[in-house]
Amino acid sequence: MTGAALALVMIMGGAANAATVTPPSEAFAQNPGSDYFLADYTAYEAYLKTLASQSDRMKLVDFGKSEEGRTQWMAVVSSPANLAKLDHYKSISKRLAKAEGLSKEEAARLAAEGKAIVWIDAGLHATETVTSQGQIQVLYRMLSQDDPETLRMLDDVIILFAHDNPDGMELVSDWYMRHDDPKKREFHSIPRLYQKYVGHDNNRDSYMSQMAETTNVNKQLFREWFPQIIFNQHQTGPTGMVVFVPPFRDPFNYNYDPLVMTSLQEVGMAMHSRLVAEDKPGSGARSAASYSTWHNGMERSIAYFHNSIGLLTEIIGGPTPETVKLVPNLQLPNGDRPMPIAPQTWHLSQTVEYQWTMNRAVIDYASRNRERLLSNIYKMGANSIERGSRDSWTVTPTKIDLLNEAAKDAKPAGEDEMMASFFGRAGAVDPSLYSVLRTPESRDPRGFIIPSDQADMPTVTAFVNALIKTGVDVERATKPFKVGAKTYPAGSYVVKAAQAYRPHVLDMFEPQDHPHDTEYPGGPPKAPYDVTGYTLAYQMGIKFDRILDGFEAPTERVPDLVSVQPGSVKGSGKAGWLISHETNKSFTLTNRLLKAGQPVFWLKDGAKAGKESFGPGAIWVPASAEAQSVIAQGVKDLGIDAYAVGAKPAGEATALKPIRVGLVDVYGGSMPSGWNRWLFEQFEAPFEVVYPQRLDAGDLGKDYDVLVFADGVIPAPQGGPFRAGRSFPQPKVDDIPAEFRPWLGAITDDKTLPQVADFAKNGGTVITIGSSSRLATVIGAPVDVAVAKKDGDKLVGLSTKEFYIPGSVLRAKVDNRQPLAYGLPQDIDVFFDRSPTFNLKASATGVAKVSWFDTDAPLRSGWAVGQEKLKGSTGVLDIDVGKGKLFVMGPEVTQRAQSYGTFKFLFNGMLYGPAVAKP
Repeated sequence: MTGAALALVMIMGGAANAATVTPPSEAFAQNPGSDYFLADYTAYEAYLKTLASQSDRMKLVDFGKSEEGRTQWMAVVSSPANLAKLDHYKSISKRLAKAEGLSKEEAARLAAEGKAIVWIDAGLHATETVTSQGQIQVLYRMLSQDDPETLRMLDDVIILFAHDNPDGMELVSDWYMRHDDPKKREFHSIPRLYQKYVGHDNNRDSYMSQMAETTNVNKQLFREWFPQIIFNQHQTGPTGMVVFVPPFRDPFNYNYDPLVMTSLQEVGMAMHSRLVAEDKPGSGARSAASYSTWHNGMERSIAYFHNSIGLLTEIIGGPTPETVKLVPNLQLPNGDRPMPIAPQTWHLSQTVEYQWTMNRAVIDYASRNRERLLSNIYKMGANSIERGSRDSWTVTPTKIDLLNEAAKDAKPAGEDEMMASFFGRAGAVDPSLYSVLRTPESRDPRGFIIPSDQADMPTVTAFVNALIKTGVDVERATKPFKVGAKTYPAGSYVVKAAQAYRPHVLDMFEPQDHPHDTEYPGGPPKAPYDVTGYTLAYQMGIKFDRILDGFEAPTERVPDLVSVQPGSVKGSGKAGWLISHETNKSFTLTNRLLKAGQPVFWLKDGAKAGKESFGPGAIWVPASAEAQSVIAQGVKDLGIDAYAVGAKPAGEATALKPIRVGLVDVYGGSMPSGWNRWLFEQFEAPFEVVYPQRLDAGDLGKDYDVLVFADGVIPAPQGGPFRAGRSFPQPKVDDIPAEFRPWLGAITDDKTLPQVADFAKNGGTVITIGSSSRLATVIGAPVDVAVAKKDGDKLVGLSTKEFYIPGSVLRAKVDNRQPLAYGLPQDIDVFFDRSPTFNLKASATGVAKVSWFDTDAPLRSGWAVGQEKLKGSTGVLDIDVGKGKLFVMGPEVTQRAQSYGTFKFLFNGMLYGPAVAKP
């Protein structure tokens, strides 16, 4: 966003006090926080503008537009004197956070002068309504109270009260308030996701930053304000309690600075202490819930990789009163649950008071520790720069396994085993074995180089922009250079480890090595909080080199987001154009050509244009004036090249057809389907959303050529070999507006899937991703589930002690001579989250293996129990079904729109199936 777009509403009133600032009870139809009422975003936005016009403690900042076009507002709250010097304090915060070229002495001076900056947001998950309603009351109190504590806080701290999801607040609040009868009000039956595309997954987008709202937030956090504390508020709280407050349970991600975790524990315990001191029971930490600090994708967790203290609270409450349940074991206090709460009816107003206490606790901590917070963020940034400038080692679980293996039967020299145990030194080994953790080849990289001559540079651009959006410093080579024995072309990207956000850099390039975390020694795996392996460079198929030694290169700092470098038309032939299949953007160009009515072909054996070779699936476009116009514009926009040749290439060619895609969704919205919807829009695929009622009606070929079932859209029973998703009750037809009634219904084995099978048999293409690949077994495809066992007559999944891969990156083989895999390399990284794989039956015909696992250890990043069981099984299959096709994609090939490296499976399937359908 340009500086002009970051508009400041700076209508300044007199001194902020109760007499001049309008209270919420007078600004809204009902006081926010009262029973059976939710203020929507329109009213919230109007109130923010009212406050900005009345208070000299607040400036209102427009920090971007949501996916539906609403303004995201941030209320900057502090003393009038601080607000008058905001740019100055922002500059201090940035210099300390980035730590670049800053001496300890200068940092100390800046820390003494600066103000602590605290981000407190609301509304990320819109059905977690208490956060937005509570923020209204917190803002009012911070602007109107004149007690000494409030004034001290305002003098010491700049608070950024921001809203993460305007669209969701509007949807959920209006849906709740649609009934005149308060007792009928609810929001569990909202018809679609509460963020335009991804719903709850808006809090899994932080390192990728695909959604507009995430990009806007990340810019404020890591490129504009650099807050030392990032407080992300959620609900709901643990059963029998009121609120979860940090600290978190392990595992601890080894990439970030330990100081961020010790500081996190300080702030968390300050919050617990203030709740207890104010006689507000029912808070819990660590073992009270499953939240951990491992995964980088959430708003509060990405903070750790940027040296900020990330806070998450999960609290009960809502506009409809609820009950605090009695859980016997929770009535006994312990270190994680210091003050149990009695069972009772609970009102939203109580939740608002708890939020007020926790907000105050965080701001008070920042006030009392202002200089230390500023010094610490500098210290962590300087640590990162120093570690990235020399040989350094990160200790990972695998390295500890190697150390333990080397130390078998070893004892501490000269110490009796019983005495060692008595003094808590049991398990100590020969100190010389420390060298196992510090071998030359296991050093951390000094940096990463991304060559500019790889096949899919538009995807490289997307990866680089994901880094830049999260504040990473990226450099670009101004001319060719050499590191070691390898020469890199001009335009190659260099990401040095010697920067403040080194933890984030390592987490995006290096594999996650998740510990073997069990419920008890020898017990089953403990479920992680979200995924365990997500290395973005792997998921996106980026080619890069890890550089272990110090190096220099002729580079310049990339100042902002990178635009795709325009491609060009090369050559002067008049017969047509050859285009590589290796770039994802070739799918966009193909869609444009087909939309324009132009013929497009895939060449089975590839082709050549002068010295340029094109692999299987090379795209051939015969010459025409219209095609020339589309290609001339397309290569410029998309960053791909087209080669004009003088003769039609020889060999077998598959003619593509315009396609009609049905993207299957369900009432309430599927997040994987929503991610695919966003993806289809980005790559200009023609599609419409289709719901179960339409599938059940049959005659699907009349409207669609392709049906796409995202992960989880086809339900699976509990206990089976396919990961079962969560199902939610649907509203009664008469309880919702008529426009949403066609969305109701469920995908069923007995009614829906036979219609889908008939569609394929009559020439349609069906694509299933993840657990929706259960369709293959339901319609009798000649395959068996590979990792499963029989329990009587039932096929069931293995126990988690036998097989458990909860969201990891695996290496798979690909037959890229198959049309479904055109443009892919022979070895790829796939995202695998308890995904199905298959074996072909001995009698199978009309089935092609496209991608499979060929090793005992395919794990690349994350955690995998029993991974050897995948060897020989197939993840991606091309199956003939009558006149049509079923393309089975067991791994999540479009996982949260991050896995660019496997998008082609889906893209190819959408075009290839209709092209070869039998008449």
